[in-house]
Amino acid sequence: MIQTLAMFPSFHTPYPRLLLLVILLLFTLPGGCTSYLPREKLPFPLTGDACDDQVKVVTVPLPVIASSPNEGITSGALSAFLIHNRRDEINTLLAPQVNTNRYFGVTTSLYGAFYPTPDRNMEVNLSQSTKVNHSYEFRIRDTSQLENRLELNAHLFKFSDGSARFFGFQAKSPVQRETNYADDEVGFNLSAGYQLGRHFQLVLGERYRNVSIRRGAVGKLPDIKEAFPAAAVPGIDGFVAHAARLSIVYSTLDNRDTPSFGGYARVTLEPSFKALGGAADYRHYEAEMKGYIPLDNARYISVFRLMYNQTLGGQVPFLEQSILGGETTLRGYGRNRFIDNSFFLCNLEERIRLFRWEVFNVTADWEIAPFIDLGAVMESLDKARTDNFEFNPGIGFRAIVRPNIVGRVDLGVGRDGPAIFVGLGYPF
Repeated sequence: MIQTLAMFPSFHTPYPRLLLLVILLLFTLPGGCTSYLPREKLPFPLTGDACDDQVKVVTVPLPVIASSPNEGITSGALSAFLIHNRRDEINTLLAPQVNTNRYFGVTTSLYGAFYPTPDRNMEVNLSQSTKVNHSYEFRIRDTSQLENRLELNAHLFKFSDGSARFFGFQAKSPVQRETNYADDEVGFNLSAGYQLGRHFQLVLGERYRNVSIRRGAVGKLPDIKEAFPAAAVPGIDGFVAHAARLSIVYSTLDNRDTPSFGGYARVTLEPSFKALGGAADYRHYEAEMKGYIPLDNARYISVFRLMYNQTLGGQVPFLEQSILGGETTLRGYGRNRFIDNSFFLCNLEERIRLFRWEVFNVTADWEIAPFIDLGAVMESLDKARTDNFEFNPGIGFRAIVRPNIVGRVDLGVGRDGPAIFVGLGYPF
């Protein structure tokens, strides 16, 4: 439930369409070029009032090579277009991409991130594969209303992930029971947060997802419906979730996207009702706490996160239960590896800035980040057992273009073997 309960969750990533900036800043150094175009030739939202009349555009063609636990190896090519404002910050990132994967065939995609004003940003992803996968997503965040006291978020999506996995429930679900399916979803996530004083925020939200479970793209694995009876896995034939959400947030972070100092705490209640069209009556409770402790002028940043999630109710669809595994929780496993009624999670990470370097006229901070992820799913917190906890050590490599873009590669190790994740944004 990390993705569905977050006030502004990450793009769903059924395949590595968000690799572009990581590859751009971390691993390849082919020839790029810088040009200046009249602003009138780059209309909104490509540019905004923060851009000069002559707009700097950095163009970089790149190869794409990536690997992740569920999708396997992906290769291809992209062109990244970085449009700058007058402060030489990235105002817009556009990246058309073509890649190939043994499971999904050829995938064509267009990713865009737009920062027209400091109070508003938008993201769009359009992607279509020749086999199973597709993704059409739009996100907007606006903090310009009511003298910047009101934060509005919207995320609209339709996607199909043919690499999805299910191993069964509980902490000891064996790797030998691994199955595959296509997670086909359409829905939205809306929220409005009002600032109460300097550090508190009250957030009201609504979430809707219509899920179809279809045959996946990984032919070497059994299909979920062939290996598990429908009576044992609620939602295996598809389901609808429609839930309201209430959160109280406390934050002293110095930056939303690239924090280096401060604390963050959130408590969330999210009930789902049949009366709203949902598959069942159930409730999610989630508590999260994060801290950022800088040393040596923020060259070293010690980061921690504690999180607890509880799902209460009968016949809760399996993808609506408490879930661990993936790039933002247990990085030694693929997405949705462990499922049960609740989970407890602890993440520890040391972000170390190695150097600051200018690549293609873009200034980036380059980081290395050793980490430890510790977590377990369980029926309830009072029934947690120490031998059910997963210990995932690992190391991350990051490039940060301040104030709002982070590219990352994280390598974690779990008892199923190593896992590699590539994407945008800090994992927490």
